[in-house]
This record gives sequence, C-alpha cells and structure tokens, in this order.
Amino acid sequence: MLELKDVHLSYGAIQAVRGASLEVREGEIVTLIGPNGAGKTTIMRAISGLLKPKQGHILYLRQDLMNQATHAIVASGLAHVPEGRLIFGNLSVYENLLLGAYTRTDKNFKAEMDFIFNLFPRLSERIKQNAGTLSGGEQQMLAIGRALMGRPKLLLLDEPSLGIAPLLAQQIFKALKQINEQGMTLFIVEQNANLALKTAHRAYVMESGEIKMHGAASDMLKDPKILKAYLGGD
Repeated sequence: MLELKDVHLSYGAIQAVRGASLEVREGEIVTLIGPNGAGKTTIMRAISGLLKPKQGHILYLRQDLMNQATHAIVASGLAHVPEGRLIFGNLSVYENLLLGAYTRTDKNFKAEMDFIFNLFPRLSERIKQNAGTLSGGEQQMLAIGRALMGRPKLLLLDEPSLGIAPLLAQQIFKALKQINEQGMTLFIVEQNANLALKTAHRAYVMESGEIKMHGAASDMLKDPKILKAYLGGD
C-alpha cells in the first residue's frame, strides 16, 4: 500500500533522512521507532506531501506522490494525525469531527460518528465542548476521530502517545488495534517502543536519519539490541 524507495530528505543544508526504504502492506499495523531527532516525523511529513524528497520515491497504491499536493494525497485516502494533535481548540468536538470529512461528497456521517464514539466514549460525552478544553489524551482521541471521518484507507499517526498519561496511551493503542481489525492499514511513528511493538505487526528502527533494522514486531520485543536501547533491558 505504501512504499518508500531510497528516500533522502533535507531541511535546507541539513540532511534529515538518508536513503530510507520501507513498506506498509494492506491490512497491517507497521511502526517506525527510534530516538527523538532520528527523522521519523520528517518521513511522515514527506508521505503527506509537506516535504519533498531530494531523491527517491514515495509510492502510495503504486502511485508516485513526489509531485502531488497534500490535499490531493488526502483525497486519495491517506490521513495524517500529526505530532501535537493540532486540533482546532476554539471549535467544538463535533465541529472538529466534521472538518475531518471535508473531502467527502456524501453528507451521511452517522456510521463514522457511531464508530468513533464507540471507540472513544469521552468524545460523545464532550461533543459540544470546545476542543481546547479537553485533556491531552482526549485531544489525541479527537485527532484520531477527525482523521477517521474522512474514511481513509491508510492512517498515519505521529507520536500518538506523546504527552499523554500512560493509562490513556494504552487505551488509545487498544483503539488503534480495533481500527485495524475493521480493515484499516496503520503506519505509526512512536517513541514508546514497548507500546508500539506490542501493537504492530512489523517494525522499523530509525537512528540518525537511517533505517537500521526491520522485522516482525514480536521478534523485536525479544531482540537484545532493542531491549537495551529502547526497552530498558540489560
């Protein structure tokens, strides 16, 4: 569904990603883990068309995204839940959710709303509340719900546990598994390696702008190098 081939990304003269290659197959949860500053968010920005590669190719459903505008990428079925959530704080929960459906031609959102409120009952309880007054975890739920309103085929999530209490982070990752069980493909960038590897089918490890390892997430949970570097093992 998604493939990066030898992708190089820069911010001016600073090269942030060097020769990254990875793939996300339909129906999978794939995670990209690594330390802060490794280049993970840069890859997410490139997939969404916010940053153009200096070299390489990004393919989504076998179509090259290199020269596509971000709004066209979203309309093709790819939704991005950004780091920091970026919800509209002065709008209500309901209004934020409606904005997620702006690419749709139909106006019957009941099925999506019901699914989102079943996943995140707190949003239903706060439907008329201004989004800026929600807790960090609730805002993350809203950001995910907003993305789901567009009926995406592929959901990108950048640091979904960042700044969220551990219990709420676990609830959110449980919900991500439920979303995947409904047939949606997920690509998750995450610093919480333990949570990410317990949720994903496959994983990539990124360090200093390069993909260093990849494999089954269950295998990585047992890998001594991963245990030592990311999971607090000896």
